[in-house]
Amino acid sequence: MIIRKKRVSILTIINITILISLALLCVLPFANMLAMSFSSKEAIDEGIITFFPLGLNVDAYKYILSKDAFWQSLKISLIRVAFGVPLNVIIAIITAYPLAKESKKFKTRTIYVWILFFTLLFSGGIIPWYFLLHKLNMLNNMSALILPGAVPVFSIIILINFFRRIPKELEEAAIMDGANHWQILFKIYVPLSVASIATITLFSLVWHWNSWFDGMLLMHDPSKYPLQTYLQQILIETDTSLNQYKGNPEFSFLGNKSARAAGVIISIIPIVIAFPFVQRHFKKGLVLGSVKE
Repeated sequence: MIIRKKRVSILTIINITILISLALLCVLPFANMLAMSFSSKEAIDEGIITFFPLGLNVDAYKYILSKDAFWQSLKISLIRVAFGVPLNVIIAIITAYPLAKESKKFKTRTIYVWILFFTLLFSGGIIPWYFLLHKLNMLNNMSALILPGAVPVFSIIILINFFRRIPKELEEAAIMDGANHWQILFKIYVPLSVASIATITLFSLVWHWNSWFDGMLLMHDPSKYPLQTYLQQILIETDTSLNQYKGNPEFSFLGNKSARAAGVIISIIPIVIAFPFVQRHFKKGLVLGSVKE
């Protein structure tokens, strides 16, 4: 009995050590970036910044916030989130509801589920995808940032499994009272699925906010770049390519590492603000939506 207690204690210590190490791997780079954003250019050039700012100043934030290109890209990202996230959530809900039915009630549900699952594993590739959007006249248009990802297959699968856990007796009672499927969905299923809906909302929010590749590929006009694409263009530029953008106000602070760090910090603020509101639902929604008893 004593040996068993010692083993549990050792395993607990190992687990705590691993978790703390993983947490530090996530937090320390962020702390370094935050310190760099508040440090002087001289201290950054000397490479002595660790996790505390040196030569404390807020010039980098003032500089970025004074750039019209930054605010324009921020506006594009906010519009994308405002339209893209509700669209993802609504489509996930109305798609998952019929697919959560038993096969005897919806005979072809298995076919539709496998079609969705297939798209999760395989795609036609970037080139066919690009040419399709070109044929649809969606390039250099806000719709190109929203519509191609309008059907969130992973979120639909989570909701399908969650909806199937809801007691069928509730639906049968509603049908006996004269409720139709829309009423059953939005008055029974949705209120009982707040945890999973909050989870997929967070997934959609993070995806839309952090997505940069589609903006770079589909937006030919830099003034239509979302925020992450704008910041990505700044972060990947080297001193040798700086001359290419000489005189372009959008890339005028490419050589300033403090301003780059400040841009990254500003870009993650909305996610940091949004996460606490859905965090309490996140674990419950993900676990309940991933396992079918």
